[in-house]
Amino acid sequence: MRDDQLPAPQPHACSVLSRELGEPLAGTGAVARAWLLVEQPGPWGRAAVTESRLDPELGAELEGRTAGTQVRLALIRRVEDHHDSAPRHRRWFAASTHPKRTWLATGVVEYPTDLLKIDFAALDAGNRRAVAELEHEFVDAPLLGVCTNGKRDACCATVGRQVAVSVEALDAASGPGGLYPSVWEITHLGGHRFAPTAVVLPSGYSYGRLDTAAAGRVLAEARGGRMALDGCRGRSTWPRAGQVAELAVREALGETAEAALDVVSVNQTAGDPEPAWTVVVEYEDGRAYEVSVTGSSAAVPRPESCGKADGTPLELRADAVDKIR
Repeated sequence: MRDDQLPAPQPHACSVLSRELGEPLAGTGAVARAWLLVEQPGPWGRAAVTESRLDPELGAELEGRTAGTQVRLALIRRVEDHHDSAPRHRRWFAASTHPKRTWLATGVVEYPTDLLKIDFAALDAGNRRAVAELEHEFVDAPLLGVCTNGKRDACCATVGRQVAVSVEALDAASGPGGLYPSVWEITHLGGHRFAPTAVVLPSGYSYGRLDTAAAGRVLAEARGGRMALDGCRGRSTWPRAGQVAELAVREALGETAEAALDVVSVNQTAGDPEPAWTVVVEYEDGRAYEVSVTGSSAAVPRPESCGKADGTPLELRADAVDKIR
């Protein structure tokens, strides 16, 4: 089926209902201090790392290496490559997302098992030596991964794929290409109901409810070392409450420089059913802000993913932003 023949989401689709209900995006990004992306063309199953044409034993081993860390493992594929099952060389990317340790490395491997040479503990810590055993280069240009894993959710296959195709085409037409594209399809990013979703690396900012124009702006801002506030779900470096607090400070200050803010503490002050947190966000010039974040269950039940039973997901909001120094 051609991309222009993909069906539109049905009225009951999770992404349609979430948008209609105005579910907040802040604090819904995946939580990961670091990412490892592995190129794997062809179809992806629901558990893509072990349900694709990548050797499932290798996929399971890579998942085992990331277990207990905050390294998120994902598969990627070039927008035009859906049927090439055995590329001669696979590209990989490793990213550290912390604002004081932000970097992106890439390389190619002929044998995917070479990826086991990565030091996953070092990657989790943001140490560049994590990829020292692989041929690699550190790059300045960011990448945009758009979720298209339809086996996880139909919305990602319909609206996600359309955005991936169109923004990649626009980006390719805007100038001479490099050794690899800036836009990739990526496996599960969490939050199907916010589709189309995407992540920018190495910063780790994730986005929801994108269209082609918005995705293009996100990538353009990232190339200038900035993040886009519209549609941002949060920086993966931080836990959910930290994501909400950082975005609240950015909104209050109109600050978009990626490296400007650091979440220095997240303290939970109340538990279920209405949890609360006090979060301290520090500015690069020494200013600091205390943000009160509260959570509550969604008032209207809705499926968190297409085909699932209705639920009431936890919604987080920033109640106050106070300068403390």
